[in-house]
Amino acid sequence: MKNYTLRQIQTFLEVARERSVSKAAERLFITQPAVSMQLRQLEEAFGVELIEASGRNIKLTDAGESFLTHAIAATANLKNLEAVMAEHVGLQRGHINLAVVSTAKYFIPMLLVRFGRVYPGVDISLSIENREKVLSMLARNEADLVVMGRAPQSLECEATAFATNPLAIVAAPDHPLTRRRHLPFSVLAEHAFVVRENGSGTRSAMERLFAQNEVAIKVAMEMPSNETIKQAVMAGMGLSFLSLRTVRHELASGHLALLDVSGMPLVGNWFVTHLQQKRLSPAAKAFKNFLIEQGGPLIDSWA
Repeated sequence: MKNYTLRQIQTFLEVARERSVSKAAERLFITQPAVSMQLRQLEEAFGVELIEASGRNIKLTDAGESFLTHAIAATANLKNLEAVMAEHVGLQRGHINLAVVSTAKYFIPMLLVRFGRVYPGVDISLSIENREKVLSMLARNEADLVVMGRAPQSLECEATAFATNPLAIVAAPDHPLTRRRHLPFSVLAEHAFVVRENGSGTRSAMERLFAQNEVAIKVAMEMPSNETIKQAVMAGMGLSFLSLRTVRHELASGHLALLDVSGMPLVGNWFVTHLQQKRLSPAAKAFKNFLIEQGGPLIDSWA
């Protein structure tokens, strides 16, 4: 068997996750030919094809599926090895793979800056995805810590709340509902909404809330970005259900208006989460403790 490298395995894992060479190349910040070359070298090392074309994307062969299972386990063991060695170094230096849901991008950079002032030797790799993809990264042990708005139910995780996450209905300032007070939730059935994509934590929270109130959601358009949704609401496309952490400046400037709906805002929490069996490095432990001890007050003052 020819030699193979950890970089080749990591490239394969990224391609397997994205089911696309081009998307994997974007995430790895390398060219598509470089990704293809590393995959080809990995296949040559084992003498078997790991991927095959499937329309415009790719799929794993049977050998590729087996390779994926063992590659995930192998990289998890390597992460545990890194954590053990990091304990001998302490917090002079370290690395954290952090994954956050997209709504958290409004406050995570500020928290990283504050943490970096205390621990300048700790390097953090940040991934920003929707809830579904973040959960997938957590399950595959690709992230040391994740930040999300609801603790996962399907994984054996340790999740600790560190800040509140208020969600509410927003509208364009000239929307007729902005002039009314104490709106019953049922009135929302008459109005269209611009919503996040399936797989988003905000979308899931919205669907649960409307189901509890027995109100059907009238969808005007589905969008994968809070920023695009805010622009659509301002343009009068419809209402939206968003975390108030994402619209602070728009509400203050009068570009968006908060509807006075019974039972709103819905107040959830932000959680810092990791797999129960995960051996956290000193750096990851320090960042987790930083979020629990300081994250809430810092976010309140920022967003």
